[in-house]
Amino acid sequence: MVLALFRFLFRFRGWKITNSKEVTQEILDRCVIIAAPHTSNWDAVYTIAWFDIANINWRFTIKKEWIKPPFGKMLLKMGAIGIDRTPKKAGEKRPSMVQAMANLFTENEKLAVVFTPEATRNKVTEWKMGFYHAAKLANVPIALGYLDYQKREAGVTKLIVPTDDMEADLKQIMDFYKDKIGKYPNKFSVDLRYA
Repeated sequence: MVLALFRFLFRFRGWKITNSKEVTQEILDRCVIIAAPHTSNWDAVYTIAWFDIANINWRFTIKKEWIKPPFGKMLLKMGAIGIDRTPKKAGEKRPSMVQAMANLFTENEKLAVVFTPEATRNKVTEWKMGFYHAAKLANVPIALGYLDYQKREAGVTKLIVPTDDMEADLKQIMDFYKDKIGKYPNKFSVDLRYA
């Protein structure tokens, strides 16, 4: 019922989906997806509607402790996947968050993990880079997903396959997002270290 409402709002407010031909369903079945700009709670509504309409089986990561009652079932239905950083054997080092996220791709044949690298709806000039390191470690592409409120457009029109030149890769990512307009444009910035 919630999904139906989100889809209705997406269409009623005149949003459209724009994907490039290089972004196939096969790629979207196994990738890291950036969701930016992130300036409003409405971003979640339109992103969930867009992913549902486009048949993207997306997930987002949270600590495994959140997958317990009373909210666990609801979060799982919304696409949550718990990150377990417990060592597999006694005496082993606890895996980093990035390693734990990369491990999800080993454990799941189809997985599209969504990241909001700004990590807040407020303006930041440095993004969290876990999305990049997890994609590189898991050897999966980064799909540059976006919501442009000015054009009322949602989509993935560019892919980045992480290379050994992180700076060049991130410059491409920032160049892609620099003209995307969030609901509150004054709350969005690309990572100025790579702009």
